[in-house]
Amino acid sequence: WPWWRLVAAVLFAGACAVKWSGLYFLPAFVLLVFVWEAGVRRSAGVRRPWRDAFVGELPWLALAGVLMLGTYLATWSGWLLTDDGYYRLAANYPGAPLSDKPVIGPLINLFEYHKAAYGFHTHLDTGHKYQSWPWQWLLLGRPVAFYWSGDGPCGAANCAAEILLLGTPLLWWSFLPALVATAWLGLARRDWRAGAILLMVAAGLLPWFWFALDGRTMFSFYTAPALPFMVLAVVYVLGAIVSPAKAPAGAALSPGNAGYDRRLVGGVIAGGYVLLVALCFAYFYPIFVGEVIPYAEWSARMWLGGRWI
Repeated sequence: WPWWRLVAAVLFAGACAVKWSGLYFLPAFVLLVFVWEAGVRRSAGVRRPWRDAFVGELPWLALAGVLMLGTYLATWSGWLLTDDGYYRLAANYPGAPLSDKPVIGPLINLFEYHKAAYGFHTHLDTGHKYQSWPWQWLLLGRPVAFYWSGDGPCGAANCAAEILLLGTPLLWWSFLPALVATAWLGLARRDWRAGAILLMVAAGLLPWFWFALDGRTMFSFYTAPALPFMVLAVVYVLGAIVSPAKAPAGAALSPGNAGYDRRLVGGVIAGGYVLLVALCFAYFYPIFVGEVIPYAEWSARMWLGGRWI
């Protein structure tokens, strides 16, 4: 009984309730379920692993789908159980394709609400000073400013306080090389973990390139659902750096051993990188939280030729 998959379905529905772009991950998750289950059956010597995986897992995935739908509707309980929400009652919106029939009416209206919201966002192309394109996101080309103030005190003649939605630069600028390295390591080692990470990153980022073709207004925070998997790519590469070279069977990792030396050097490299990321975060922390600092210090943190202003 795959209880963990059913719990994951509930959590996935909660993610989609927060942000619809979570749906882009659904095909990737389903694909991974079948790939992993077929791999288990192949390892166990099952004659037709793919067919057996499909037959065996489809009912559980169907049940997971029911749980997802129920959980998602539950997040709309405030709208469903009241009468003053947008598009809630047909009587309040003459001409809209709504219904006030018992039970089915609220569901029809909720569908129309979703349809209207989706139509608005997919056709939104109004310019915005903080908008950016998908190919800029991993480069931190245009972050979003949430707050700005020039008020003090800060111990200087001119002060500044800002909340800037900016990723820690050293970490974010590691994502692209980490993704390339993950792909190379995955192919070289035939490691399914690398493939799973890359699939999730693709699910979180590639759909936005499609929407960019229509000139849709977008912002850098659209990367949020893919961010954990990009961090995993960095972790995967750091793990490869730290892991020792293969040693003969029974050989101990001790000073002078090739595996020991490899792990020592790799540990220093990985530890140094993590330390630099932490220091970089500390440096930019004031503009993450709106701390009042001298204007000169704020300006020193505005890299990329003022693109972050």
